[in-house]
Amino acid sequence: MNILFIGDIVGKVGRKALSKNLSFVKEKYDIDFTIANGENISNGRGMNENHYHFLINNGVNCITLGNHYKDREEIQNYINFSDEIVRPLNLKDDFPGEGTKLFDVNGIKIRVTNVLGAAFSKFEVKDPYLELINVISKDESDIHIVDFHAEATGEKKALAYALKGCVSALVGTHTHVQTSDAQVLNNGTLFISDVGMCGSYNSVLGDEINSVVERVILHNDKARFKLLEDDDSIFNAVVLKFDDLTLKPLEIIPINILNRKAQN
Repeated sequence: MNILFIGDIVGKVGRKALSKNLSFVKEKYDIDFTIANGENISNGRGMNENHYHFLINNGVNCITLGNHYKDREEIQNYINFSDEIVRPLNLKDDFPGEGTKLFDVNGIKIRVTNVLGAAFSKFEVKDPYLELINVISKDESDIHIVDFHAEATGEKKALAYALKGCVSALVGTHTHVQTSDAQVLNNGTLFISDVGMCGSYNSVLGDEINSVVERVILHNDKARFKLLEDDDSIFNAVVLKFDDLTLKPLEIIPINILNRKAQN
């Protein structure tokens, strides 16, 4: 059993990166089930309905979100009718949708749970550990994948250890930079601090360079982050491999593909 998890898809360039690489990657790694983080897919903030359908039509089976879960108000009109979307589990506000879902893949029960981190968070969330423990206590899945959408690498790894091997994989999203710590933890859980992103290569976390420099480095409060419409792109993901008989975690394989624009 091979599961593909795709990092945050950022804007138009991220969508192009997914379209260009997904079929090839799925064939190369004999993928059975595909998960993608779609919280930045619509101009860098949230996911509109057209881009939800874009992901499904391109072969994504499950879509996780993150801190921009409600940036597109229209999501509240369709999320309850979209079986593939898993929004953050540990929200304090009353928001439609579900934070954990069970998928049947050829008779194998795969659970996907989306959780927001508490460290350095700009808004309050319920305790991610306690919310996950509540899910785990009732879980009857064969494989349980957790998308931990969080700032701090330490919080991500500590949570993976705290769960004591009760989840099959905990993968980090949100920081848009693929980390080099992919491993099978000694509790048996597949782990990486951050899967990375699909987006602009010549950018700062997917945003146009000068717009980020103006706001973050030069402290220009009037500056706004911008996304490029066209650029070299990167496709970041991980393959989560499980034994076909026991379904125990075997290996996590990072994917980092750079696509250069065609030169005239």
